Amino acid sequence: MGCREQRWSLKGMTALVTGGTRGIGFAIVEELAGFGARVYTCSRNEKELNERIKEWEGKGFSVSGSVCDLSSQDDREKLIGSLTSAFDGKLNILVGSLPSSYSIFFNHIISQFSVRFQIRASPL
Repeated sequence: MGCREQRWSLKGMTALVTGGTRGIGFAIVEELAGFGARVYTCSRNEKELNERIKEWEGKGFSVSGSVCDLSSQDDREKLIGSLTSAFDGKLNILVGSLPSSYSIFFNHIISQFSVRFQIRASPL
């Protein structure tokens, strides 16, 4: 493990990155996973999501995900359930990589985490 990885290790940490299959979200997933975090992402596009997950697995990253349209309350609730299962109720990092028009849905996800997750706020 290089100096950079030792100093900034995220091993043992969990992260949700919404919109993680392209653009800035994709880059954030790559960085977090590259530093050792277990990452969960979501996308509206199942084909693109599956392709990205295979790509990340090929790099040795621990990334999983599900199809989710954050404008759908049912999808948001399924996402929260999937996260609860994937991370055993532990979430350290939450990144909303979404267009600003989706901010209301992201705020809903945050409020649901306070109900469904035991959020641990601790300095890195």
